Amino acid sequence: MAVESRAAGALTTSCPGRILYSFPSPQRPPRLSASTHVCNSQPWSPAWPELRPAAVAVGPPGTLGAGGQSGCCREQVTPGEGTSFQYIITEKKGQSNNVGLIRLNRPKALNALCNGLITELNQALEAFEGDPAVGAIVLTGGEKAFAAGADIKEMQNQTFQDCYSGKFLSHWDRLAHTRKPVIAAVNGYALGGGCELAMMCDIIYAGEKAQFGQPEILLGTIPGAGGTQRLTRAVGKSLAMEMVLTGDRISAQEAKQAGLVSKVFPVETLVEEAIACAEKIANNSKIVVAMAKESVSAAFEMTLTEGNKLEKKLFYSTFATNDRKEGMTAFVEKRKANFKDQ
Repeated sequence: MAVESRAAGALTTSCPGRILYSFPSPQRPPRLSASTHVCNSQPWSPAWPELRPAAVAVGPPGTLGAGGQSGCCREQVTPGEGTSFQYIITEKKGQSNNVGLIRLNRPKALNALCNGLITELNQALEAFEGDPAVGAIVLTGGEKAFAAGADIKEMQNQTFQDCYSGKFLSHWDRLAHTRKPVIAAVNGYALGGGCELAMMCDIIYAGEKAQFGQPEILLGTIPGAGGTQRLTRAVGKSLAMEMVLTGDRISAQEAKQAGLVSKVFPVETLVEEAIACAEKIANNSKIVVAMAKESVSAAFEMTLTEGNKLEKKLFYSTFATNDRKEGMTAFVEKRKANFKDQ
C-alpha cells in the first residue's frame, strides 16, 4: 500500500520499494497530465511540473508488475467466483441487487489506469455480463479522480513495432463492447485515458467538480483509446479539436452544455443518482434493453438509412419476445409489467 507523509511545505507519497514523489505544497493539488501512475512510474513531464520524482528505491526481489514490470502494479487476481481484486471494488446495488457497481480503487495514484487495473476491470465486466440478475452497471472512481490517465511508465519505452504487433491498449475496448448498459459516474479528474474510459460508457453522469480533458498532446502523443473519435462525436469538431490540440480541460457544466454528459449532480450524491438510473434500466426487460442499446449505438457507425433499417429489424424482433407481449398487455390492463427477460 502507498504511504503518505506530510512535512512543512511538502507532501510525499510512495509505494513500498518504489518511486517516491514530492508535491510542492500540501495545500496545492497537482496539475494532472494524461497519465498519473504513482506506482512504479514517472508521470511528471513538462505538462505536469508539480509532480517530480524525489527518490528511487530498489524494490523487493521477485515482484512483477503489469506489463512485465517489477513493481506494485502486479496482478493479484483469482479468477472465478469469489474473485478478489487489487485495483477495483465490485458489489451489487439496488433494491433487487440488479445493479453492478465497479469502483476504481487506486486513490494514491488518482486511479491511474495501469494494465493490472484494466485487466481487473475487464474481469469484473465479464462477471456482471454473465450474471442474469444484473441489468445495468455503474462505473465510478473516487471523489478526487474518476481516473487521471494511463500509465506512462508502461508506454514510455514502447516502439512502433511493439505497439502495432502487440495491439497496445486493444484490451481497453472491452468496456465499449459490453452488452449491458454502463453508466459512468465521474467525480474529479477524467483525463486522458480516464476521459476515454468514461466515453466508452453509455451514459455519463458528472459531479459538480468533475473535469474532462485529453492532454496527451502535452506529452508528445495523441489519444490512443478512442479519444479523438468519441469526443468528436460527442461535442463536435471545434471543441474536440480545441481540447485535443491544446490539452485544455472542460468543467462538468461545460461538458453538459457540450453534450458529453447528460446530468450534473453534487459530488456526494453522484453515485447514488447513477445507481438510481441504472436500477430504472435494470427493471426493464434485459433482452429488450440490449436491443435498444444496440440500435442507439449503431447511430454512430451507420448512415441514417442503414440505421433506420437496423432499428426496424430490432423493433420487429421485440415481437418475438414474451416481454413485449407482457409490456403491452400490462399497459392495456393498467398494471405494472412483470418482465421475465424472455
